[in-house]
Amino acid sequence: MPEGPTVRKFSSLVCAFVGRSVLKVGGSTKQINPKDLMGQHFITCQVHGKNLYLLFGFEKPKAENKLLEEEGGTQSYPSGNHEETQEETQETSSAPSKSPRDPEVAEDDRVSRWLRFHFGLYGSVRANEFSRAKQGNKRGDWRDPTPRLILHFDSGGFLVFYNCRMAWCSSPFSEPSCDILNPDFDCEKALRALSMPRPVCVTLMDQRHFSGVGNIIKNEILFLAQIHPLSFGSLLPLERLRSLLDHAINFTSDWLRSKMQGKGLHYHVYQKEHCAKGHNLLKEAIGPPCGLKRLTWYCPECQPPLKSEDAV
Repeated sequence: MPEGPTVRKFSSLVCAFVGRSVLKVGGSTKQINPKDLMGQHFITCQVHGKNLYLLFGFEKPKAENKLLEEEGGTQSYPSGNHEETQEETQETSSAPSKSPRDPEVAEDDRVSRWLRFHFGLYGSVRANEFSRAKQGNKRGDWRDPTPRLILHFDSGGFLVFYNCRMAWCSSPFSEPSCDILNPDFDCEKALRALSMPRPVCVTLMDQRHFSGVGNIIKNEILFLAQIHPLSFGSLLPLERLRSLLDHAINFTSDWLRSKMQGKGLHYHVYQKEHCAKGHNLLKEAIGPPCGLKRLTWYCPECQPPLKSEDAV
């Protein structure tokens, strides 16, 4: 699924439409009623970990109206950062959403509501263009991906959302201290999590501690720190855990910078057969006993299992 840097790139695309009204809707989603968005203002957006939040409303908030009257300007909205506990790539249906005009909807909901997006494995956002098939399927058919939601705006332009789950919510869930790309990310809290008696590859994927980190980041930073994925954090010296954390922050920040510049990412081990030194890489599905197992690439030579004399 798209990781923190990619979702922030999605945010930069949708931000260009802030302040516009939804003129027309479309898409295949059954999780919300797209018609609920008709005529609504797109107020702002936020990113929390791997989740994108868009705020819509039929009326501009009173505070904003007052600011516009007093300053004759436009209201700016903060952008932020959420966390996810398990990846799901298949859309599931939910109860039909209520229209903001429905008398059963609270009065506050008539002003604004947040729409939360969580993207699947090939989830994406497109601005003013549709995604096109890059190859044929198993039957040889070249079918373009089906949009889950399409939003056309009043002053021209449109947004298209692919392979994502969405739901209305009253406000974004935010834990900045756990978001790897947030300036308020708590390094000491993250170190305590890494020091727990479980494999570090499992801890890195735990969105309660490393919101925004996904499988690519996990594989790459473990290789850069030369740590075996199944090493128990409680047995690793503190300096090695600090090194791993530094690689996590630097790699994720560099990836975001490359994303915003339209550049690709160079993988060291992810989906590769050999490391830079020519060693054969191993690929295993690793995860918590009762959780999701994720493919992990690592070099048994550069990332040897922890020896007893290396343990704390």
